[in-house]
Amino acid sequence: MIELKNIERSYKTGAGQTWVLRRIGLTIQEGEFVTIMGPSGAGKSSLLNVLALLDDQWLGEYWFKDQPVHKMNRKQRAELAKKNVGMVFQSYHLLDDLTVQENIDLPLSYKDIPRAERQGLVADTLDHFQIVGKKDLYPSQLSGGQQQLVGIARAVIHKPALLLADEPTGNLHSTQAKEIMELFRELNQQGTTIIQVTHSELNASYGNRIIEVRDGWMVKDTAHPELGAEVSAS
Repeated sequence: MIELKNIERSYKTGAGQTWVLRRIGLTIQEGEFVTIMGPSGAGKSSLLNVLALLDDQWLGEYWFKDQPVHKMNRKQRAELAKKNVGMVFQSYHLLDDLTVQENIDLPLSYKDIPRAERQGLVADTLDHFQIVGKKDLYPSQLSGGQQQLVGIARAVIHKPALLLADEPTGNLHSTQAKEIMELFRELNQQGTTIIQVTHSELNASYGNRIIEVRDGWMVKDTAHPELGAEVSAS
């Protein structure tokens, strides 16, 4: 599904140039559940933003389903993301002036789907996430766990091929966190490719592959144990 070749990302600072991603090479197959780990400031979220097509200021090659993202303009990348990618943020990113129902419907509004079919999809999603009773409430009227559920429901309603999650349970208590991770596992078993950034070893255990990033470099990949050996040798 995804192939990254020599991806690099830097920011200009007063001291010159700060590198947050260095020569990242990564292949992700359809149906994988991948966890990206590493200390704060390691480059995890920067890598996720590249994968999510939210950042276009990087160097290197990015292939998504055999399409050369690195040759696309910003509009083409946005279209690719709308059709294929769902994103779950730690800080929810719900729109405050929209109800739960309207927030969940938002990704469908970008697609050519008849209104009646959209309403049916939203109703099914509300039922699946057991938040039918919250459909007319606004984000400010929900708990943190409820807002995160709405954020996930919005991310998956259009059945994205790729689901990306940035610390998806960071603001939740353990029971809510477990429910969300069980939901991710279920989505993965149904065919959704998932990439999550987390500090949690427990969350990582739900996936089948761990990638570790440090100082912008990929230093470990459980799918390729030789990478760790190479880093240790260098």
